[in-house]
Amino acid sequence: MFYKTGLWSRWIYFRLDLTSDEGFSNSPWIELGDWTRFQYVNYNFWEGNVNTWSDTYKAVYRCNQVLANVPGIEFTDQAAKDRILAQAKFLRGLHYYYAAILWENVPLVLEPSKPNDQPQQNTLEEVWAQVEKDLTEAAQVLPGEWDAANVGRPTKGAAMAMLGKLYMQKHEWQKALDAFDYHINGEGAGLYGLVDNYEDNFRAENENNEESVFEVQFSDANIGGGEGDGPNQNMGTHRPQFFAPRDIGWSDGQARFWLVEAFKEEKTTGGEIDPRLQHTLFYPALKEDFGMLVYGREWQWRENEAWFSKYARDHMRTGEDYFSPVNFRMIRFADVLLMYAEALNELGRTSEAYEYVDMVRARVGMAPWLQLTRPSGITPTCSWKG
Repeated sequence: MFYKTGLWSRWIYFRLDLTSDEGFSNSPWIELGDWTRFQYVNYNFWEGNVNTWSDTYKAVYRCNQVLANVPGIEFTDQAAKDRILAQAKFLRGLHYYYAAILWENVPLVLEPSKPNDQPQQNTLEEVWAQVEKDLTEAAQVLPGEWDAANVGRPTKGAAMAMLGKLYMQKHEWQKALDAFDYHINGEGAGLYGLVDNYEDNFRAENENNEESVFEVQFSDANIGGGEGDGPNQNMGTHRPQFFAPRDIGWSDGQARFWLVEAFKEEKTTGGEIDPRLQHTLFYPALKEDFGMLVYGREWQWRENEAWFSKYARDHMRTGEDYFSPVNFRMIRFADVLLMYAEALNELGRTSEAYEYVDMVRARVGMAPWLQLTRPSGITPTCSWKG
Protein backbone atom coordinates (compact mmCIF):
# COMPACT_ATOMS: atom_id res chain seq x y z
CA MET A 1 0.00 0.00 0.00
CA PHE A 2 1.30 3.42 -0.99
CA TYR A 3 0.88 5.22 2.32
CA LYS A 4 1.47 8.88 3.08
CA THR A 5 5.17 9.52 3.48
CA GLY A 6 5.30 13.29 3.57
CA LEU A 7 4.67 13.87 -0.14
CA TRP A 8 1.20 15.17 0.60
CA SER A 9 0.82 18.57 2.25
CA ARG A 10 -1.21 17.67 5.31
CA TRP A 11 -2.87 21.05 5.77
CA ILE A 12 -4.15 21.68 2.25
CA TYR A 13 -7.45 19.83 2.57
CA PHE A 14 -8.07 21.43 5.97
CA ARG A 15 -7.26 24.87 4.62
CA LEU A 16 -9.35 24.62 1.45
CA ASP A 17 -12.39 23.33 3.32
CA LEU A 18 -12.38 26.17 5.82
CA THR A 19 -11.45 29.10 3.61
CA SER A 20 -14.66 28.75 1.61
CA ASP A 21 -18.31 29.69 1.77
CA GLU A 22 -19.07 26.23 3.13
CA GLY A 23 -16.85 26.21 6.20
CA PHE A 24 -15.64 28.45 9.01
CA SER A 25 -14.28 28.27 12.53
CA ASN A 26 -15.83 29.35 15.81
CA SER A 27 -12.64 28.47 17.61
CA PRO A 28 -11.57 30.83 20.44
CA TRP A 29 -8.26 30.79 18.59
CA ILE A 30 -8.55 34.32 17.18
CA GLU A 31 -6.15 33.83 14.28
CA LEU A 32 -7.98 30.71 13.11
CA GLY A 33 -11.35 32.44 13.28
CA ASP A 34 -10.05 35.47 11.39
CA TRP A 35 -8.53 33.21 8.76
CA THR A 36 -11.86 31.52 8.00
CA ARG A 37 -13.61 34.91 7.85
CA PHE A 38 -11.08 36.05 5.22
CA GLN A 39 -9.63 38.56 7.69
CA TYR A 40 -6.16 37.17 7.25
CA VAL A 41 -3.66 39.64 8.64
CA ASN A 42 -1.00 37.39 10.18
CA TYR A 43 0.84 35.59 7.41
CA ASN A 44 3.05 33.94 10.02
CA PHE A 45 0.03 32.07 11.44
CA TRP A 46 1.56 28.62 11.60
CA GLU A 47 -1.44 26.37 10.95
CA GLY A 48 -2.91 28.71 8.38
CA ASN A 49 0.07 29.52 6.23
CA VAL A 50 3.56 28.53 7.35
CA ASN A 51 2.79 24.84 7.84
CA THR A 52 1.10 24.54 4.47
CA TRP A 53 3.91 26.41 2.72
CA SER A 54 6.71 24.38 4.31
CA ASP A 55 4.99 21.05 3.72
CA THR A 56 4.31 21.96 0.11
CA TYR A 57 7.92 22.79 -0.62
CA LYS A 58 9.12 19.77 1.33
CA ALA A 59 7.04 17.64 -1.05
CA VAL A 60 8.39 19.55 -4.05
CA TYR A 61 11.96 19.02 -2.77
CA ARG A 62 11.45 15.28 -2.56
CA CYS A 63 10.00 15.17 -6.05
CA ASN A 64 12.98 17.14 -7.30
CA GLN A 65 15.35 14.71 -5.62
CA VAL A 66 13.75 11.84 -7.51
CA LEU A 67 13.77 13.70 -10.81
CA ALA A 68 17.41 14.77 -10.39
CA ASN A 69 18.89 11.48 -9.18
CA VAL A 70 16.85 8.58 -10.54
CA PRO A 71 17.88 9.18 -14.21
CA GLY A 72 21.48 8.35 -13.25
CA ILE A 73 20.56 5.04 -11.59
CA GLU A 74 20.80 1.89 -13.69
CA PHE A 75 17.56 -0.09 -13.83
CA THR A 76 17.02 -3.54 -15.29
CA ASP A 77 13.43 -2.51 -16.03
CA GLN A 78 13.30 0.79 -17.92
CA ALA A 79 9.50 0.93 -17.69
CA ALA A 80 9.69 0.80 -13.88
CA LYS A 81 12.20 3.64 -13.92
CA ASP A 82 9.97 5.71 -16.17
CA ARG A 83 7.00 5.13 -13.88
CA ILE A 84 8.97 6.34 -10.85
CA LEU A 85 9.84 9.57 -12.66
CA ALA A 86 6.24 9.98 -13.83
CA GLN A 87 4.94 9.67 -10.27
CA ALA A 88 7.35 12.37 -9.12
CA LYS A 89 6.17 14.65 -11.94
CA PHE A 90 2.55 14.01 -11.03
CA LEU A 91 3.13 14.83 -7.37
CA ARG A 92 5.14 17.95 -8.16
CA GLY A 93 2.43 19.11 -10.55
CA LEU A 94 -0.25 18.40 -7.97
CA HIS A 95 1.51 20.38 -5.24
CA TYR A 96 2.23 23.32 -7.52
CA TYR A 97 -1.42 23.29 -8.61
CA TYR A 98 -2.56 23.79 -5.02
CA ALA A 99 0.25 26.24 -4.32
CA ALA A 100 -1.05 28.33 -7.22
CA ILE A 101 -4.61 28.06 -5.91
CA LEU A 102 -3.52 29.30 -2.48
CA TRP A 103 -0.79 31.83 -3.26
CA GLU A 104 -0.73 32.32 -7.07
CA ASN A 105 2.74 33.70 -7.93
CA VAL A 106 4.89 31.20 -6.02
CA PRO A 107 8.56 30.39 -6.70
CA LEU A 108 9.11 27.51 -9.11
CA VAL A 109 11.84 25.34 -7.64
CA LEU A 110 12.69 22.59 -10.13
CA GLU A 111 16.00 21.31 -8.76
CA PRO A 112 16.84 19.99 -5.28
CA SER A 113 17.14 23.12 -3.18
CA LYS A 114 19.95 24.10 -0.82
CA PRO A 115 19.58 25.77 2.60
CA ASN A 116 20.83 29.16 1.37
CA ASP A 117 18.65 29.30 -1.75
CA GLN A 118 16.37 32.33 -2.09
CA PRO A 119 14.16 31.54 -5.07
CA GLN A 120 12.30 34.40 -6.71
CA GLN A 121 8.58 34.48 -7.37
CA ASN A 122 7.25 33.32 -10.71
CA THR A 123 4.11 34.59 -12.37
CA LEU A 124 0.91 32.59 -12.07
CA GLU A 125 1.08 31.90 -15.80
CA GLU A 126 4.55 30.39 -15.38
CA VAL A 127 3.35 28.21 -12.51
CA TRP A 128 0.36 26.98 -14.53
CA ALA A 129 2.67 26.19 -17.45
CA GLN A 130 4.90 24.04 -15.22
CA VAL A 131 1.89 22.25 -13.74
CA GLU A 132 0.64 21.49 -17.25
CA LYS A 133 4.08 20.21 -18.30
CA ASP A 134 4.48 17.94 -15.27
CA LEU A 135 0.98 16.49 -15.48
CA THR A 136 1.11 16.01 -19.25
CA GLU A 137 4.43 14.18 -19.09
CA ALA A 138 3.18 12.08 -16.16
CA ALA A 139 0.00 11.13 -18.02
CA GLN A 140 2.02 9.85 -20.97
CA VAL A 141 3.75 7.25 -18.78
CA LEU A 142 1.53 6.39 -15.81
CA PRO A 143 -0.53 3.18 -16.09
CA GLY A 144 -4.30 3.18 -16.14
CA GLU A 145 -4.26 1.08 -12.97
CA TRP A 146 -1.78 -0.61 -10.63
CA ASP A 147 -1.67 -4.10 -9.19
CA ALA A 148 -2.98 -4.73 -5.68
CA ALA A 149 0.44 -4.24 -4.06
CA ASN A 150 0.66 -0.70 -5.46
CA VAL A 151 -2.89 0.54 -5.02
CA GLY A 152 -2.91 4.26 -4.21
CA ARG A 153 -0.15 5.32 -6.58
CA PRO A 154 -1.13 7.99 -9.12
CA THR A 155 -2.56 6.68 -12.39
CA LYS A 156 -3.03 8.16 -15.82
CA GLY A 157 -6.62 8.89 -14.82
CA ALA A 158 -5.41 10.90 -11.83
CA ALA A 159 -3.07 12.94 -14.05
CA MET A 160 -5.78 13.55 -16.65
CA ALA A 161 -8.24 14.65 -13.95
CA MET A 162 -5.72 17.12 -12.51
CA LEU A 163 -5.05 18.43 -16.03
CA GLY A 164 -8.77 18.97 -16.45
CA LYS A 165 -8.91 20.89 -13.18
CA LEU A 166 -5.96 23.00 -14.32
CA TYR A 167 -7.65 23.87 -17.62
CA MET A 168 -10.84 24.80 -15.77
CA GLN A 169 -8.84 27.25 -13.67
CA LYS A 170 -7.57 28.77 -16.90
CA HIS A 171 -11.07 28.72 -18.49
CA GLU A 172 -9.76 26.56 -21.31
CA TRP A 173 -12.98 24.60 -21.51
CA GLN A 174 -12.32 22.45 -24.57
CA LYS A 175 -9.00 21.29 -23.17
CA ALA A 176 -10.72 20.50 -19.86
CA LEU A 177 -13.40 18.53 -21.69
CA ASP A 178 -10.78 16.57 -23.61
CA ALA A 179 -8.91 15.72 -20.40
CA PHE A 180 -12.02 14.49 -18.58
CA ASP A 181 -13.12 12.56 -21.67
CA TYR A 182 -10.36 10.06 -20.86
CA HIS A 183 -12.45 8.77 -17.94
CA ILE A 184 -15.80 8.78 -19.75
CA ASN A 185 -15.31 7.89 -23.41
CA GLY A 186 -11.54 7.42 -23.72
CA GLU A 187 -9.16 4.64 -22.78
CA GLY A 188 -10.03 5.07 -19.10
CA ALA A 189 -13.71 4.31 -19.71
CA GLY A 190 -14.65 1.19 -17.81
CA LEU A 191 -12.09 1.78 -15.06
CA TYR A 192 -14.38 4.17 -13.20
CA GLY A 193 -17.95 4.21 -11.96
CA LEU A 194 -20.16 5.38 -9.11
CA VAL A 195 -20.35 3.16 -6.04
CA ASP A 196 -23.86 2.15 -5.00
CA ASN A 197 -23.47 3.47 -1.45
CA TYR A 198 -22.55 7.14 -1.37
CA GLU A 199 -21.10 6.81 2.13
CA ASP A 200 -18.42 4.42 0.86
CA ASN A 201 -16.60 7.48 -0.45
CA PHE A 202 -15.87 8.71 3.06
CA ARG A 203 -15.31 5.59 5.14
CA ALA A 204 -12.30 3.39 5.88
CA GLU A 205 -14.23 0.48 4.40
CA ASN A 206 -14.28 -0.05 0.61
CA GLU A 207 -11.45 2.37 -0.09
CA ASN A 208 -9.79 2.69 -3.51
CA ASN A 209 -13.04 1.63 -5.13
CA GLU A 210 -14.21 2.23 -8.69
CA GLU A 211 -15.26 5.81 -7.89
CA SER A 212 -11.77 6.75 -6.70
CA VAL A 213 -9.64 8.59 -9.24
CA PHE A 214 -7.00 9.62 -6.74
CA GLU A 215 -7.02 9.31 -2.98
CA VAL A 216 -4.40 9.96 -0.33
CA GLN A 217 -3.64 6.76 1.57
CA PHE A 218 -3.79 6.72 5.37
CA SER A 219 -3.37 3.95 7.91
CA ASP A 220 -3.74 3.41 11.64
CA ALA A 221 -1.07 0.71 11.56
CA ASN A 222 1.25 2.87 13.67
CA ILE A 223 -1.08 4.29 16.31
CA GLY A 224 0.95 6.38 18.74
CA GLY A 225 3.60 7.29 16.20
CA GLY A 226 4.73 10.87 16.13
CA GLU A 227 4.90 13.40 13.32
CA GLY A 228 7.87 14.01 11.06
CA ASP A 229 9.85 11.82 8.73
CA GLY A 230 11.17 9.19 11.08
CA PRO A 231 10.47 5.46 10.82
CA ASN A 232 7.93 5.66 13.64
CA GLN A 233 5.82 8.47 12.24
CA ASN A 234 2.06 8.40 12.42
CA MET A 235 0.52 7.27 9.15
CA GLY A 236 -3.01 8.38 10.01
CA THR A 237 -4.86 11.55 9.09
CA HIS A 238 -5.65 14.35 11.56
CA ARG A 239 -8.66 15.62 9.66
CA PRO A 240 -11.43 13.98 11.76
CA GLN A 241 -9.83 15.18 15.01
CA PHE A 242 -9.81 18.79 13.84
CA PHE A 243 -13.30 18.74 12.29
CA ALA A 244 -15.13 16.70 14.94
CA PRO A 245 -17.80 18.57 16.95
CA ARG A 246 -16.96 20.07 20.34
CA ASP A 247 -16.27 17.60 23.15
CA ILE A 248 -15.33 14.99 20.52
CA GLY A 249 -12.47 16.65 18.67
CA TRP A 250 -10.88 20.08 18.36
CA SER A 251 -13.96 21.42 16.50
CA ASP A 252 -11.79 23.89 14.60
CA GLY A 253 -13.79 23.39 11.42
CA GLN A 254 -17.54 23.90 11.21
CA ALA A 255 -20.05 23.82 8.35
CA ARG A 256 -22.47 26.62 7.55
CA PHE A 257 -26.12 25.79 8.13
CA TRP A 258 -27.23 26.89 4.67
CA LEU A 259 -25.79 23.59 3.43
CA VAL A 260 -28.46 21.69 5.38
CA GLU A 261 -31.16 23.88 3.92
CA ALA A 262 -29.81 23.40 0.41
CA PHE A 263 -29.92 19.61 0.73
CA LYS A 264 -33.56 19.80 1.82
CA GLU A 265 -34.75 21.93 -1.09
CA GLU A 266 -35.38 18.86 -3.21
CA LYS A 267 -36.71 15.40 -2.35
CA THR A 268 -35.83 12.05 -3.91
CA THR A 269 -38.21 10.37 -6.35
CA GLY A 270 -39.56 8.48 -3.33
CA GLY A 271 -40.34 11.71 -1.48
CA GLU A 272 -37.48 11.36 0.99
CA ILE A 273 -34.69 13.70 2.08
CA ASP A 274 -31.59 13.56 -0.07
CA PRO A 275 -29.64 10.64 1.53
CA ARG A 276 -26.30 12.40 0.91
CA LEU A 277 -27.18 14.81 3.72
CA GLN A 278 -26.77 12.19 6.48
CA HIS A 279 -23.25 11.38 5.29
CA THR A 280 -22.19 14.97 4.75
CA LEU A 281 -23.29 16.95 7.81
CA PHE A 282 -24.14 16.68 11.49
CA TYR A 283 -27.07 19.00 12.33
CA PRO A 284 -29.90 19.30 14.92
CA ALA A 285 -32.56 17.31 13.03
CA LEU A 286 -30.24 14.44 12.13
CA LYS A 287 -31.95 12.01 14.50
CA GLU A 288 -35.42 13.10 13.40
CA ASP A 289 -34.57 12.92 9.70
CA PHE A 290 -32.46 9.75 9.60
CA GLY A 291 -32.50 8.19 13.07
CA MET A 292 -28.82 9.02 13.53
CA LEU A 293 -26.93 10.35 16.54
CA VAL A 294 -23.69 12.31 16.57
CA TYR A 295 -21.01 9.73 17.40
CA GLY A 296 -23.71 7.66 19.08
CA ARG A 297 -24.52 10.44 21.55
CA GLU A 298 -27.50 12.60 22.35
CA TRP A 299 -26.35 16.09 21.53
CA GLN A 300 -26.97 19.53 22.95
CA TRP A 301 -27.32 21.57 19.81
CA ARG A 302 -27.00 25.28 19.36
CA GLU A 303 -29.27 27.17 16.99
CA ASN A 304 -28.55 26.63 13.29
CA GLU A 305 -25.46 24.57 14.02
CA ALA A 306 -23.87 22.12 11.59
CA TRP A 307 -20.63 20.17 11.39
CA PHE A 308 -18.85 18.28 8.63
CA SER A 309 -19.35 14.51 8.86
CA LYS A 310 -17.44 13.37 5.76
CA TYR A 311 -14.42 11.27 6.82
CA ALA A 312 -15.68 11.09 10.42
CA ARG A 313 -15.66 7.76 12.25
CA ASP A 314 -18.99 8.26 13.98
CA HIS A 315 -20.26 4.95 12.59
CA MET A 316 -17.59 2.99 14.46
CA ARG A 317 -16.56 4.96 17.56
CA THR A 318 -17.61 7.73 19.97
CA GLY A 319 -14.56 9.97 19.62
CA GLU A 320 -11.68 10.92 17.36
CA ASP A 321 -7.89 11.00 17.54
CA TYR A 322 -4.91 11.77 15.31
CA PHE A 323 -4.67 8.27 13.84
CA SER A 324 -7.63 7.98 11.50
CA PRO A 325 -7.10 5.43 8.69
CA VAL A 326 -9.75 6.99 6.43
CA ASN A 327 -8.26 7.80 3.03
CA PHE A 328 -8.83 11.29 1.65
CA ARG A 329 -10.58 11.04 -1.72
CA MET A 330 -9.01 13.91 -3.60
CA ILE A 331 -10.74 13.21 -6.91
CA ARG A 332 -13.77 11.00 -7.43
CA PHE A 333 -15.49 9.92 -10.63
CA ALA A 334 -18.53 11.92 -9.48
CA ASP A 335 -16.32 15.03 -9.48
CA VAL A 336 -15.15 14.21 -13.01
CA LEU A 337 -18.71 13.79 -14.26
CA LEU A 338 -19.77 17.14 -12.82
CA MET A 339 -16.70 18.94 -14.11
CA TYR A 340 -17.26 17.37 -17.53
CA ALA A 341 -20.82 18.71 -17.44
CA GLU A 342 -19.57 22.14 -16.42
CA ALA A 343 -17.12 22.23 -19.32
CA LEU A 344 -19.90 21.26 -21.73
CA ASN A 345 -22.09 24.01 -20.31
CA GLU A 346 -19.33 26.61 -20.68
CA LEU A 347 -18.92 25.55 -24.31
CA GLY A 348 -22.61 26.21 -24.95
CA ARG A 349 -23.47 22.50 -25.04
CA THR A 350 -25.77 22.61 -22.02
CA SER A 351 -28.26 20.05 -23.33
CA GLU A 352 -25.44 17.48 -23.42
CA ALA A 353 -24.40 18.27 -19.86
CA TYR A 354 -27.60 17.03 -18.22
CA GLU A 355 -26.76 13.37 -18.86
CA TYR A 356 -23.65 13.52 -16.67
CA VAL A 357 -25.31 15.46 -13.87
CA ASP A 358 -28.15 12.94 -13.89
CA MET A 359 -25.73 10.03 -13.51
CA VAL A 360 -24.67 11.52 -10.16
CA ARG A 361 -28.25 12.31 -9.16
CA ALA A 362 -29.60 8.86 -10.05
CA ARG A 363 -27.17 7.17 -7.64
CA VAL A 364 -29.10 8.63 -4.68
CA GLY A 365 -32.61 8.51 -6.15
CA MET A 366 -32.88 12.10 -7.37
CA ALA A 367 -35.06 12.76 -10.42
CA PRO A 368 -33.44 13.45 -13.79
CA TRP A 369 -32.67 17.12 -14.07
CA LEU A 370 -34.76 17.75 -17.17
CA GLN A 371 -37.88 16.52 -15.38
CA LEU A 372 -37.62 19.22 -12.74
CA THR A 373 -38.55 22.80 -12.35
CA ARG A 374 -35.21 23.90 -11.05
CA PRO A 375 -35.28 24.77 -7.34
CA SER A 376 -33.63 28.01 -6.38
CA GLY A 377 -30.03 27.72 -5.29
CA ILE A 378 -29.26 24.46 -7.12
CA THR A 379 -27.37 24.32 -10.39
CA PRO A 380 -26.57 21.33 -12.60
CA THR A 381 -22.90 21.34 -11.68
CA CYS A 382 -23.16 21.75 -7.90
CA SER A 383 -20.11 19.60 -7.15
CA TRP A 384 -20.38 19.69 -3.35
CA LYS A 385 -23.48 17.49 -3.72
CA GLY A 386 -21.60 14.93 -5.79
